[in-house]
Amino acid sequence: MLVVMKQGASHAQVEAVMSKIRSLGYEAVRIPGNRVAIGLLGSDRPPDADPLVGMGGVLRIVRISQPFRLASREWSPENTVVELETGATIGGPDVAVIAGPCAVESEEQIVETARAVRDAGAVLLRAGAFKPRTSPYSFQGLGERGLDLLSLARRETGLPIVTEAPSPETVPLVAEHADVIQVGARNMQNAALLQAVGRAGRPVLLKRGPAATLQELLLAAEYILLEGESRVILCERGLRNFDSHSRNLLDLTAIPSLKELTHLPVIADPSHGTGHRSKVAPMARAAVAAGADGVMLEVHPDPAAAASDGGQAITPSQLAELVPQLRDIAAAIGRGIVREIPVGSEAGHVA
Repeated sequence: MLVVMKQGASHAQVEAVMSKIRSLGYEAVRIPGNRVAIGLLGSDRPPDADPLVGMGGVLRIVRISQPFRLASREWSPENTVVELETGATIGGPDVAVIAGPCAVESEEQIVETARAVRDAGAVLLRAGAFKPRTSPYSFQGLGERGLDLLSLARRETGLPIVTEAPSPETVPLVAEHADVIQVGARNMQNAALLQAVGRAGRPVLLKRGPAATLQELLLAAEYILLEGESRVILCERGLRNFDSHSRNLLDLTAIPSLKELTHLPVIADPSHGTGHRSKVAPMARAAVAAGADGVMLEVHPDPAAAASDGGQAITPSQLAELVPQLRDIAAAIGRGIVREIPVGSEAGHVA
């Protein structure tokens, strides 16, 4: 990081800035020129600019390296590949299909849907046992009973599970049942939750907040990585939109942008990203074309009867039509679709 001083900054102001830099644990190196600049050297942690911004004589701060060190390609140029116990991968050469209902509603619903999405080509079952909602009057999920039903669905189908932990207190319970722990968009900057999932021993699927920048998303991932969990999957799920044609604005440019910035896998959620069933398949196809490592899709056997988000859920037959299309698009850019789990297979739980 460089601290660029104002033209005519006094000797005392320059010395004060250099002293402050040293007090923060860095070496301060004065760089001569038409205007004084001071470089920060000598620490493995990214410097925090906040203590320096308001000091006398400071014009601007110029970052040389990314503030998210562990998530950055500067730290790890090779792609991180998250491997599930079934052998399926997220972040490798092929694209993963993740599918299931918004929420667990009953044993019949979750097992039927799990079988259908597995047979259509999904390699990971998504469903919420806990459902943090905008309105406190909306369906909030079945809680621990929902987790038990997800474990049953895994035993019946062999599909590993991704489900959300809404608070630090729920992380140990969710980790007992989930193969991948999800951090929802509303909780992207919940530092205590990020730290808790980072210590849980499970891969983490981190959703981008509805108004979050990519830097904020990657700094949220940094919290998890700092706790020792390297298997973090980033999810673009749409930004808050001023127009009414879709629930959110799915930011497809985030996919190649994140690929440049980070080694972590990047997937897209066109269900939340659009909020409309008719738009899910087109945006899933577009996400694969843009380079996503996976797509996460809401699938329900009877969307009209869904307890939550039925308007953005596709049916199992629509998923079965979509997966071959995604395979063709992936092939056009030199990728494939992650191997389907054979019908009738069983998978153990992540150790």
